[in-house]
Amino acid sequence: MTNKLFSAACERNADPILLAITPFLNNSKTVFEIGSGTGQHAVYFGARLPHITWQCSDRIQNHPSISAWQEEAKLSNVLAPLCLDIGHSAWPENKFDAVYTSNTCHILSWQEVQIMFEGVASILVERGHFFIYGPFNYDGQFTSASNAQFDASLKSQALHMGIRAIEDIVALANQHQLQLQEDFAMPANNRLLVLQKINLKR
Repeated sequence: MTNKLFSAACERNADPILLAITPFLNNSKTVFEIGSGTGQHAVYFGARLPHITWQCSDRIQNHPSISAWQEEAKLSNVLAPLCLDIGHSAWPENKFDAVYTSNTCHILSWQEVQIMFEGVASILVERGHFFIYGPFNYDGQFTSASNAQFDASLKSQALHMGIRAIEDIVALANQHQLQLQEDFAMPANNRLLVLQKINLKR
C-alpha cells in the first residue's frame, strides 16, 4: 500500500499556476511552500524549475504522501517536508526568495491566516514574492455559483472555514509590507495573487 495520494485538482491547475509564477522566479533560488498537501505541486514545479530549491512543509500527517511523491521523482532540488502547523509550529530561521501556498486561506481560520502572513513576512527576503492560489470574494460577492456552494460546504464542515474577501487579504498583506502586484484569473473560478515584500518604512 502506497502513501502517495493523488489530487485531480492539483493535476489540472499545475500548468496554469506554473505559467503564472515562472516570470517572477527568474532570479530566485529558493521557494518555501506552505501546505504541500499531497506533494504533487512540489515535484511538478521542481522538475520544471531546476534552478529553484523547493522546500516543502505541512502538518506531519501529510508528510508520508509528500515524501512518496519526492521518492518517486528523485529531484535533488525538492527538499523533504518540514513540519509546519500554522499557529503551533516555529517558522524556519532562514530566508527564502519566494513563498507559495495553494488552497490554504479558506481552510485556515482567520486567526491562522493572520499568523501565516506574519510568518511569511518573517522568512521572505525584501522584494521577494508570496504566491497565493485559491478562490476569493470580491466586493462582498462570490465570483460564481460554484464558489458559493463550495463556501457553504466548507462552513458545514467547520465554521472557521470559508472563502476570504480579497479586500481583507490585501489589507492584511499591507500590514506586513506585502503589496499586491498581480491578481490573475485562474481555472475553476480561482485566483493567483502575487504579493511582493516592500519595506515602506525606508
